[in-house]
Amino acid sequence: MAEVVLFHHVQGLTDGIRAFAEELGTGGHTVHTPDLFDGERPATIDDGIAFADGIGFKALSERVDRAVAGLPGGLVYGGFSMGSAQAQRLAQTRPGARGALLYEGCIPLTGDWAFGPWPDGVAVQIHGMDKDPLFALEGDLDAARELVETVGPELGQLFLYPGDRHLFEDSSLPSYDPDAAAQVLRHSREFLDRLG
Repeated sequence: MAEVVLFHHVQGLTDGIRAFAEELGTGGHTVHTPDLFDGERPATIDDGIAFADGIGFKALSERVDRAVAGLPGGLVYGGFSMGSAQAQRLAQTRPGARGALLYEGCIPLTGDWAFGPWPDGVAVQIHGMDKDPLFALEGDLDAARELVETVGPELGQLFLYPGDRHLFEDSSLPSYDPDAAAQVLRHSREFLDRLG
């Protein structure tokens, strides 16, 4: 069975993210959900961005590193939007990663924000809506396509869903899309089953 660390989005570790993690763990997978915001749950995405900016990327990364420090190697790193950047960073830089589940976010493999090359043998699955302004229209979708093409079809998958919602997998937010979220969970569990 796979062991996953799942990082929340800018609205914090919501009940919807906890529920998603619980569903992801069905079938025997272990899913950890560290709270990078110490219980804070910003009311909107804009509030969350401001809150995360107040902490700073470096400090958030340090919180992430502390959260995984005691965990074994061979992890799958997952995350939503802001959390996907941290998951991708660990998948690319922490030795022993088995895979990455990137929800509604992807960092390019080259350029100012890049974490370096994608490690050999590390699988990745990416999910997002095809008209989401924060995923499809700000460069993340292009980065996702490049990443999947780079790692090849044996290791990389990109799933696009019709719509323009951001954080659509979170059942505690108004942006929730139950049908698309169910598909995300199904594909994600298949990914973990293959790795497990």
